[in-house]
Amino acid sequence: MAIVRLALCSLRNRWVTATLTLFAIGFSVALLLAVEKLRTETRASFAHTISGTDLVVGARGGSVQLLLYSVFRIGGATHNISWESYQDIRNHPRIAWTIPLSLGDSHRGYPVMGTNLDYFRHYRFGREQSLQFEAGGPFNDLFDVVLGAEVAHRLGYELGDMIVIAHGTGKVAFLEHDDMPFRVAGILKRTGTPVDRTLHISLDGMEAIHVDWHGGTPPPPGRRLSPGEVRQVDLTPRSITAFLVGLDSRAATFQVQRHVNGYRQEPMLAILPGVALHELWSLMGVAEQALLLVSGAVVAVGLIGTLAVMLAGLNERRREMAILRSVGARPRQIFLLLVSETLALALAGIVAGLGMLYLSLHLVQPVVQSRFGIRLAVTAPGWHELALLSLFLAAALLVSLIPAYRAYRNSLADGLNPRI
Repeated sequence: MAIVRLALCSLRNRWVTATLTLFAIGFSVALLLAVEKLRTETRASFAHTISGTDLVVGARGGSVQLLLYSVFRIGGATHNISWESYQDIRNHPRIAWTIPLSLGDSHRGYPVMGTNLDYFRHYRFGREQSLQFEAGGPFNDLFDVVLGAEVAHRLGYELGDMIVIAHGTGKVAFLEHDDMPFRVAGILKRTGTPVDRTLHISLDGMEAIHVDWHGGTPPPPGRRLSPGEVRQVDLTPRSITAFLVGLDSRAATFQVQRHVNGYRQEPMLAILPGVALHELWSLMGVAEQALLLVSGAVVAVGLIGTLAVMLAGLNERRREMAILRSVGARPRQIFLLLVSETLALALAGIVAGLGMLYLSLHLVQPVVQSRFGIRLAVTAPGWHELALLSLFLAAALLVSLIPAYRAYRNSLADGLNPRI
């Protein structure tokens, strides 16, 4: 304990250098844990976005692309599925339920999705959790909209507010369906998934705002249909973007998948969400490794900087070491003094790094969740993070052996008569 107290006093006497070293170590630890937190929370967020769905069906293309635009609202589909083909597939005897999805419009940067009431009955996320309403309920009228929790919170909407949907998915709207505003009928509880960032309208509502459009362009002035006139028109969808499938038995998964992939009337693709998600993580594996490599390099730089500071300080502390030796300190105690100083800095750096991490999480959590749909949970370090911190502490111990050995080797004469 005397060695530890002496080490703390020595660090306090050199508080400027110690503070800078502490900051470098803390930043390294914070970056290492932040990368690990982002990696694990991203995986968990993606994995919990959808559950209980056996197949996702869309136009033929890449499985990862289909998963991204249909489930995560990232990117867009190159082709749609005709309503007739959807109806035909839906009538397969092994299919228990389907959820049609129609995408392509937005509101202030948030995606708008057309669907039906089966979405609120059958969609599951996390561990088979169903969607719950914070206020209101599902859409009942043609121009009703149900908001995700993030949309309502960030844009300040309440029940009964009117919303204008924009054509296209960009953040800047050049074409708006301002002649047919929607009324907020419900607000969903927070799920921590892309549902929070989505506005939900009926398939009929999605068809209604495009019924007088041709080739993606609005009708000329004076030829627009009024909301009352639109209600008299047949609003059966002509096409949808994708649909989710629930089967009567998991054993029928591959049978139905082969049926969809071999559908002759229209090229379609049916994917298993879990398999596509695994493929997505395989594609992102290189990026994960690169992030870990960068954070590891930052940690290494922090430890090397600590080593450089300790070694440089030895030249200035020769007389201090010599005085300690002259009053009875043994070489072994000098060795332990330097090791204790480095470990004290490392432990303080870990505490500082954890503080930086949690402060940063509180600051960036709303931004990351609103823009990317990833919820960075502020939780105590898990076993994996504790293992990383233990490895860091072990590395700091190894680094401390070098200056400690140099101090151990310094002779009493060298300390009292420094070289010029």
